Amino acid sequence: MINLKRTDSSNNDFRILVAALDKDLAIRDGADHSFFAQFNKIDLIKHVVVAYADNLPVGCGAIKEYTADTMEVKRMFVPVKKRGRGIASLILRELEAWAKEMNYRKCILETGEKQPEAIKLYKKNAYTVIPNYGQYADIESSVCFEKSI
Repeated sequence: MINLKRTDSSNNDFRILVAALDKDLAIRDGADHSFFAQFNKIDLIKHVVVAYADNLPVGCGAIKEYTADTMEVKRMFVPVKKRGRGIASLILRELEAWAKEMNYRKCILETGEKQPEAIKLYKKNAYTVIPNYGQYADIESSVCFEKSI
């Protein structure tokens, strides 16, 4: 059984999972990694979800305000050995519910074309591709999504 914990970016399990995510992204992104890394700092994120199985952390995700009615999904990660069990979808739905509870109306996010698992996850969870936004506007390798909640 998967248990979800709402927390913030000071959570040590979240920090460990994000370190593993960053290691994976450094390999996938190659030379582009430093560009994307600047937008993925985790200091002071107030809304983090960590998933646990048998009291061990098995995934994470976060949201942060983008505009007055929009939260941006950040730092979604499930280790490779734990994938295929629906953990990421559970985390994503919990983040969406949390955003909705705070009266946000939509979630947006950016992922990379070198992350096909992420693209599949977001499409499966009713996110639609949108034009690249903000700092990702001119980045050809970025894929941006949106979902009304």
